[in-house]
Amino acid sequence: MELTGGRVRLTPGARRVVEAAERLFYAHGIHAVGVDLIAVEAGVTKKTLYDRFGSKEQIVVEYLAGRDERWRAFLAERLDGVAGEARVLAVFDASREWSGEFGAKGCAMVNAHAEISDPGHPAYAVIAAQKAWMLELFTGLVREAGAEEADGTARALVLLHEGALVAHGLGIFPDPFGAAREQARALLGGVRRS
Repeated sequence: MELTGGRVRLTPGARRVVEAAERLFYAHGIHAVGVDLIAVEAGVTKKTLYDRFGSKEQIVVEYLAGRDERWRAFLAERLDGVAGEARVLAVFDASREWSGEFGAKGCAMVNAHAEISDPGHPAYAVIAAQKAWMLELFTGLVREAGAEEADGTARALVLLHEGALVAHGLGIFPDPFGAAREQARALLGGVRRS
């Protein structure tokens, strides 16, 4: 097992393991999926899986970290060329698009956190870092938009965003991202600088 910065260097076989694990973990849950099934789905032996990753925990880390990297790149593309308050609202639009393509069951980080609440689990740090990054992102976007009370406004935006992710995954009502976006617009309207 070769780790670089806490992550496994992905050979083609290791990449197949992570891809299979992502499909299985997202569809069925982390605890419900064993390494035997991941190995079969990836077309590798269980020995190869353990040689590459060392443990199921490391596979979970790779799954979540890879998904986070793809989300950040996806979001960066959608924020590129957008300015002001529209950048904040574009996060909700991007989340709607991402969830339509990759997230029918809601946020992978939220779902993983429901199963991994132990701060000592190596994947917990990935989950917490992703959510902290979202708060930092919203804080920066709010400041760029010129709103007062950037920290409090960003926290409220994260709550709207996370609520939309959960509501989408549960199918509680249609278009939770649109509803959260409109609430975000109203919130930003109330905290603009004069």
